[in-house]
Amino acid sequence: MTPHPTLKVPASHQVLNVIAKVNTGLYIDGEWAESSTGARFAVVNPATEEVIATVADGGPEDARRAIETAGREQKAWAKTPPRERSEILRRAFELIIARQDELALIMTTEMGKPFAEAKGEVAYAAEFFRWFSEEAVRIGGDLTTTGDGKNRILVSKEPVGPCVLVTPWNFPLAMATRKIGPAIAAGCTMVFKPANLTPLSSLALVDILIEAGLPKGALNVVTTTKASEVVTQWMESGIARKISFTGSTGVGVRLLEQAAKNVMRSSMELGGNAPLIVFEDADLDRAVEGAFTAKMRNMGEACTAANRIFVQRAVAADFSARLAKRLGALKIGDGAEEGTEVGPLVEEKALNKVQELVDDAVAKGATVVCGGSRPEGRGYFYSPTVLSDVTPDAALMSEEIFGPVAPIIPFDTEEEVIRMANDTQWGLASYVFTQDLDRAFRVGEELEVGMVGLNTGLVSNPAAPFGGIKASGLGREGGRLGLEEFLEIKYMAIPRL
Repeated sequence: MTPHPTLKVPASHQVLNVIAKVNTGLYIDGEWAESSTGARFAVVNPATEEVIATVADGGPEDARRAIETAGREQKAWAKTPPRERSEILRRAFELIIARQDELALIMTTEMGKPFAEAKGEVAYAAEFFRWFSEEAVRIGGDLTTTGDGKNRILVSKEPVGPCVLVTPWNFPLAMATRKIGPAIAAGCTMVFKPANLTPLSSLALVDILIEAGLPKGALNVVTTTKASEVVTQWMESGIARKISFTGSTGVGVRLLEQAAKNVMRSSMELGGNAPLIVFEDADLDRAVEGAFTAKMRNMGEACTAANRIFVQRAVAADFSARLAKRLGALKIGDGAEEGTEVGPLVEEKALNKVQELVDDAVAKGATVVCGGSRPEGRGYFYSPTVLSDVTPDAALMSEEIFGPVAPIIPFDTEEEVIRMANDTQWGLASYVFTQDLDRAFRVGEELEVGMVGLNTGLVSNPAAPFGGIKASGLGREGGRLGLEEFLEIKYMAIPRL
């Protein structure tokens, strides 16, 4: 365990004890170490604005050592029997479940989500390891004969090679397992950069993988505040063969430009601006709960969050009132406190951005039904907010909100709402509430997105292919397709003598 410097932390002894167990160095070639410069950065609890830990701040030299290790170990790791890789993932799954409370407390403390929700993410994260442990032994191929009968066509699948994995702060454990799981299953070595706002959950996961038997060099981790320098070192190394990134569209585009120079396989899960559509025939109780789930998961800090809620005019007022009642009753507070339902946003910059978007919408004609401001006191909290009669020119119609703000936009016809829903550069998720089966399929097929929730506000599942179209990204994570992203296809022509 890497010791922390003396910290000024007002947290409970339970929190301190759990965090003190987490290694906070870089993990390269099977060893925990400080960065080459000895630098560290602070991790802050967004509920208290206090430092809870410091973490090694890696740089280009550390990144170079990490990618060279991954390149050196790739051939041996790729030859590991599938069952062995499967068992590593299965043991890691069991360890995560056994430590669910501790991992949830770490997550709650470093990024703010309520403890109960954090426990849900831990279980969700563990499921990726269980899913890919089962897929690891099912990597298949094909054997066919050419049309003229003269040759056999043997198709096999091999690991793509060393992978660059970059995860965001909003789901620090689940996004890590969603990338690390298929890489291990496929037999790919990895260099991994967690988000600097929430590194502790990922570092705790590394300890679990070590305990589960992952050999040294298979996974190399560099925490850093110099993300561009570290990741560029990996992208330009000529060693990495794949990039899997979750984050903003702007950063994703720059990574794709770098990947093009070395013709690297790329998986990009980028921004979103999800529409949620409520038709007048919808079960409103179900629609309100669905909107609540799609909007308030992680305090709205999710790429799948319902950012634009379109409600048919006949039921718009009723829906707005019901949703406002649901959101207005939520208990705001430190995620580690019992009964908390809404935690803080991750940092002050995020809080200010949410307030700017709300103020802009109100200035352009929207009405605040509930919320609309930050509570008094310390912490990066924002009150759950419902805005009615949001106009098309409001900035939040075209920008990700990433906060607990539900904008209600009335519409009249199916054609109109499809046009408005598709009027965005993004195409990740969408949600449709209607009791008309034909309409459900018709609208679902017309929406320009990678995922559609029909009468549900939750689309994420380890067994399902997660991803979007347009500026929301490339490739899929999870499900059977999630493993294919880490495999290359090899064809051998064999004459039939």
